[in-house]
Amino acid sequence: MTRVIVSTGRGGTGKSTFCAMISKYLAPPLLLIDVDPDQSLCDMLGVDLEKEEVSTVSNVVSDIKQTGGLSSRLYFDDLETAFYQNCIYKSEKFDLVTLGTKWTEGCYCLADNSLKGIIPKLIRGYENVVIDSPAGLEHLNRRVVSHMNDLFVLSDSSLKSMKHIERMKRIMEGVKITYDYFYLVASHDFNGEVEECLQNLSQHYLGKIDYDVNVKDYNLKGKPLWDLPEDSPACLSVKKLLKRIQETDTNHFQVREELLA
Repeated sequence: MTRVIVSTGRGGTGKSTFCAMISKYLAPPLLLIDVDPDQSLCDMLGVDLEKEEVSTVSNVVSDIKQTGGLSSRLYFDDLETAFYQNCIYKSEKFDLVTLGTKWTEGCYCLADNSLKGIIPKLIRGYENVVIDSPAGLEHLNRRVVSHMNDLFVLSDSSLKSMKHIERMKRIMEGVKITYDYFYLVASHDFNGEVEECLQNLSQHYLGKIDYDVNVKDYNLKGKPLWDLPEDSPACLSVKKLLKRIQETDTNHFQVREELLA
């Protein structure tokens, strides 16, 4: 049964880094979906879509729109065909689908809705699906994903981030987005006092991602985060969080046990 894992939070809290890191330890077959128009997850994974000649959902939608193929059923048929032919990056480690940047004026509504329609069929056959959300709250209102098994909310140490969590919960309740498990994860800038505040805010607090200079270095050099040394602070932090989840439910995640050892 496919497990859908979503990372969300304010901009700059480390959502894409977390998605890249946690996905390394999840059992295959593995699908990653980047719903952030900035394509940060591609960069974190060292994937160059243009070089690989893989398109984004936004580009495919734009191409179909320019040809005038927007009539309901015909549009979706054309989109689905183009999507499976052009939008899935495949490797031995994972498959990747990216919403992508929109290069013309207008909102992302059509691309979001198109991806929303494809996701239920797309995720079949994968053990784990990891979704990187865009920053902010608007993507929740669009309900690109209506149900997830695991929701990881990344938080920095600001009051805005604390309020963001409460607003996010309220929106999800209002638009009827559901989840099985909710986890709060603190970014590296939390000190002991602020981290305690987050713990008091929710019983769902999972832990903290420690600062890792290697992450910054790998990002600057365009190196995939999957290649980080296993003893780097980021890897150790993510493995600690996953082990903490396993302690409460051994059947919760299908993971790569050899990497968590």
